[in-house]
Amino acid sequence: MKLDNINISEMVEKTKTQLKEDTNIAPALKISLELILMVVVMLAERLGLHSKNSSIPPSKDPNRKKAPKEKGDKPAGGQKGHIGSTLVQTDYPDEVETRLVERDTLPSGKYHEVGFIKRQVVDIDISKITTEYRAQILENEQGKRFIADFPEGVNSHIQYGSNIKAHAVYLSQYQLLPYNRIEEYFSDQLGIPISAGSLFNFNKQAFDLVKSSGAEAVIKNALRTSMSSLHVDETGINIAGKRCWLHGASDQTWTYFFPHKKRGKEAMDDADIIAHFQGILCHDHWKPYYKYTLCEHALCNAHHLRELERAWEQDDMHWAKAMQSLLININKTQIDNGYIVDETTQVNYRITYRKILADGDVQCPAPDENSRKDGQRGRLKRTKSRALLERLRKFEDDVLRFMTRVDIPFTNNQGENDIRMTKVHQKISGCFRSDQGAEIFCLVRSYLSTCRKQKISASEALNLLFKNQLPEIFNTEVAE
Repeated sequence: MKLDNINISEMVEKTKTQLKEDTNIAPALKISLELILMVVVMLAERLGLHSKNSSIPPSKDPNRKKAPKEKGDKPAGGQKGHIGSTLVQTDYPDEVETRLVERDTLPSGKYHEVGFIKRQVVDIDISKITTEYRAQILENEQGKRFIADFPEGVNSHIQYGSNIKAHAVYLSQYQLLPYNRIEEYFSDQLGIPISAGSLFNFNKQAFDLVKSSGAEAVIKNALRTSMSSLHVDETGINIAGKRCWLHGASDQTWTYFFPHKKRGKEAMDDADIIAHFQGILCHDHWKPYYKYTLCEHALCNAHHLRELERAWEQDDMHWAKAMQSLLININKTQIDNGYIVDETTQVNYRITYRKILADGDVQCPAPDENSRKDGQRGRLKRTKSRALLERLRKFEDDVLRFMTRVDIPFTNNQGENDIRMTKVHQKISGCFRSDQGAEIFCLVRSYLSTCRKQKISASEALNLLFKNQLPEIFNTEVAE
C-alpha cells in the first residue's frame, strides 16, 4: 500500500518484524503497538481512496479537479445535420395584433397595402381557472325534484381540479421540490392556497391510481419477462430515522422501485421480479443476487476497474493494472466492431485474462495454510487484492459476458442511473417521514421513469393518470 509515494505496507511489516525480534519489549506494550499499526493501515487505506478506485462519489474527492476533455475530431458547437430546439414560428398564434403605419409620418403621396412582416413573441400566462358547474333543478306537479348530474369526480362544493393535482405531483415527485416550496409556488404564482396535507393527498391519489389502474402490474410483468438484460441495484434510504433500502430493477424501457427494511434476498423476493426472471441479470456482485439461479449473471466492470485501480495504487499490484487495461481494451474492441467480437478473438482474450490472473498468483499468493493457528477454523483472511483476484477467476464468465453478447453492456450503469434520483431526493429532503411516503415515491417514480423512457413526458403521464387514463404503453394484458 502506497500513500504519497510512501510504501506504508513495507514500513508496517518492517516494524512488525522489529517488534517480533526485540525480546526486551513488554508483551502488553507489544500488543498495543500492534493495534496502533493496524489502525495506521486502516487509516492509510481510507486516505488513499477516491472516486476512481472505490465507490466514493466524485463530489467527495479531496481537492477535486475536473480532468480536461480530450480534444476530439469534431469542431465545437452543433454538428452538421443536428436538429436544434430553437423557437419556431407557428401558423396559428393565440393572439394577433396588427400594427399599422402611422400615416402622419409618411411623405405625401398615394399608398396601397402590399403585405405584412410578422414577428412572434412566445410568453406564458400563469393564472388559475375556476369552472362553476350549475346543475339544473326541475320540479313536477307533485313537488318532486329532479337534479341534473354533475361531471364525474365533481363531488364537493369546491375542490381542486385534475390539472392542479397533476402539476403538484410533478413538482413533488418528479422535480423533487419540498412541500413548503410547492406551497409557495402555488400561492405566489397562481394565488391558489394548497396545504402540505393536500399535497400529500395528491401524491397518495397518484399512488393509488398507478396501483388500481394496473400500471404497476404491467411494469413488473414486463421486467419479469424482459428479453434484454435486467439491471438491478440497491441503495440506502432513511425512513423516519431508520436505515432502510430502496431496490431498483430496470431495463431500457421499464423501471420499478421498491422500498424495504432489508437489503438481501427477502426484500428481492417481496419485490417479486428477479425470482421469475430468466434472462441476464446485471449487477455489482452483491452476493444475494447469486441466490437466483433461473437467470445468468453479468457483473458491472465499472466496479472492477475501480477495484483494480485500488489494487494497483495501494498494493502495487502489476497484474491489476494489466487486467484493467485488458478489460478496457476488450470493451473498445467490442464497440469498434459493432458490439460483436468473433470467437477466435474471444478465445485469445480469455487466454490473456487467465495468464494475468496466474501472474497475480505470484504477486499476491493465497495465505499459507501452515500459518493457521491452533483451533482456527474457516477460511483464512485474504487481502483485498487477493480476494479480488479469486473473484475474477471464479466468476470469469460473468465478468466477460459482455464480450459474448451484443445486448449485454460493459457496466451496470443503467441500474445505477435509474436509482440515482433517490440520492438526489435524500440530499434535498433528508429522509422519508414514513413507510407510506417511501412507497408513494417509489411507485410514482417507477411510473414516471417508465413513461420518460418511452418518450412520454412526465407532465403528460400525470395528466392522463388523474383523468383515469393511461398511456398506450400500458394497454396490454397482465400475466397473472
